[in-house]
Amino acid sequence: MKYEKLFTPIKIGNVTIKNRYVMAPMGPLGLSDENGGWNQRGIDYYTERAKGGTGLIVTGVTFSDLKVEKPSMPNVPNSVFNPVHFIRTSKEMTERVHAYGAKMFLMMSAGFGRVTIPTNLGDFPPVAPSPIPHRWLDRTCRPLTVDEIHYLVKSFGDGAYNAKRAGFDGVHIHAVHEGYLLDQFAISLFNQRDDEYGGSLENRLRFAKEIVEEIKSRCGKDFPVILRFSVKSMIKDWRVGALPGEEFEEKGRDIEEGLEAAKLLVSYGYDALDTDVGTYDAWWWNHPPMYQEKGLYRKYCKMVKDVVDVPVICAGRMDNPDMALASLENGDCDMIGLGRPLLADPDIVNKIRSGRLSEIRPCISCQEGCMGRIQEYSMINCAVNPQAARERAYAYNPIIKPKKVLIIGGGVAGCEAARVLAIRGHKPELFEKGSALGGNLLPGGAPEFKEDDLALAKWYENELVRLNVPVHLNTEVTEEMAKSDAYDTVIVATGSAPKVFSLGDDAHTYTAAQVLLKEKDPGETTVVVGGGLVGCETALWLAQHGKKVTIVEALDKIMAVNGPICHANKDMLEALLPYSGVDIVCGARVTGFADGCLSYTDAEGEKKLAADSVILAVGYKEENKLYNALQFEIPDIYLLGDAKMVSNIMYAIWDAFEVANHI
Repeated sequence: MKYEKLFTPIKIGNVTIKNRYVMAPMGPLGLSDENGGWNQRGIDYYTERAKGGTGLIVTGVTFSDLKVEKPSMPNVPNSVFNPVHFIRTSKEMTERVHAYGAKMFLMMSAGFGRVTIPTNLGDFPPVAPSPIPHRWLDRTCRPLTVDEIHYLVKSFGDGAYNAKRAGFDGVHIHAVHEGYLLDQFAISLFNQRDDEYGGSLENRLRFAKEIVEEIKSRCGKDFPVILRFSVKSMIKDWRVGALPGEEFEEKGRDIEEGLEAAKLLVSYGYDALDTDVGTYDAWWWNHPPMYQEKGLYRKYCKMVKDVVDVPVICAGRMDNPDMALASLENGDCDMIGLGRPLLADPDIVNKIRSGRLSEIRPCISCQEGCMGRIQEYSMINCAVNPQAARERAYAYNPIIKPKKVLIIGGGVAGCEAARVLAIRGHKPELFEKGSALGGNLLPGGAPEFKEDDLALAKWYENELVRLNVPVHLNTEVTEEMAKSDAYDTVIVATGSAPKVFSLGDDAHTYTAAQVLLKEKDPGETTVVVGGGLVGCETALWLAQHGKKVTIVEALDKIMAVNGPICHANKDMLEALLPYSGVDIVCGARVTGFADGCLSYTDAEGEKKLAADSVILAVGYKEENKLYNALQFEIPDIYLLGDAKMVSNIMYAIWDAFEVANHI
């Protein structure tokens, strides 16, 4: 009963939502077909989240524009591209969602404008309210004409009408938020027009006003419309965002104007505000990495809630049910938005309702499977949940005869393999030479901002207990054990080890893992050799704890080979390092470390840095000796995780799922 308030009904307009949980909109890349409808993956994906207990399902962004930012298909659904097909595929989806007592809103967008993704831009010039710089490209945007604005407004009415016919309970406008086209009209930095769509705040919001009026005129006043709304922009300058706690002059929308805009937008007819902060110029706010605090929008939602009389939705790393409950009780918001947590675990809401918190698979805010995949490959997935957006294709395969499977290694690959095998009915047995499960999650999760890495390791530990998988810690498997007749199949997931080399003073040269696990004390002044993700996160953590840190990187820039990392994560980490006092030296080759000085050479010659220690973060090497010794001895044997190829958590989990689901 602790979380009962999270499961009380609430109304948006005249639509009653069964609980306070909303699936936050996330780009539905890979979920549409070539005719602008939903493919089977999309239908299954949203239905699974409704089945998992979420009260309101909001789709990812869709369009109703066929002319201004001409769509290429398949991209994301378009409600007017082929209306009959859109209605047909949407109806199948909304009927299934409604079967679970959930409601469903279609997210609709006016377009990207100056933040158009370059790979999807084609030969069309980017548009904006005024001739302003594109966010990513060295191009000037073309101003929208008044006729184009009127066309887009009408398209919203057409699209919303089709959505209502298709069984959607309302629409969610994407919006005066994150620096998309409607937000560009609302922000004076971007909107330099002198017609009825520029100048005063009311004029800059006219586009958004006409959209809700058009939708209500076509669908009826009782058809609810939510607005995605950023109350503050966090813009220091063109393409430069502010960091948490940083004092700066807001160049975008400040809080005073944001609250005035909120009141106006509600007066225009919007039935709820889905509130956050940020823009694409400061987009680590709208897509918060692990470097942002949890629940980062709560205070801003509270400001909005105090001035409007419609429901306010708060997302932004709100997966902790205690935080969610407190936010309702404190009056910060009325509903809780879950985006990435619903990718990681579609059943999170039902698990909270039934008190099964230890069974919730945590989102680690890596954004490699979601935003990173969207940016690089135009598809949405999840690093820790291989089944996300592939629910039917990646369903657990039934088995005919259980097999006994020996799993060597208790990192994420070994744990994921054991979990999947046990669910399918096989009999896995896991051996780990260390004293705990988790592998590289354990040093990786040492910084406070990586707490969810440790939560993932704990989740695997709990799941293997729940699934009755025998786990043997502090036990190293020998060749003889692996070749015994006790097992039908062997999985080798022995991980990787940090690369090390001598610089002279080996007594004060440590690996990043040793420092992160507090096995070694780096002193007050240290040099991190290697500017990859591990080196940068280690440096940031040490700087946050008062250490003087310098990164020395051989390449011309840091994180040059760690890809694809979501740009929001990468950009924020790059900005946080100097902001936290970390010095960065690129294009440098380390030559030695002796007498408290690190020697290196760069384009200017040989230089020295005083340091109490040197921390090596120059990569990992595969630990595959056991597999190499066994591969010709055991018929059914597999190599997984870093032992196969050093990579990231996502591919360790995905590869393990693939193999374990087909044994």
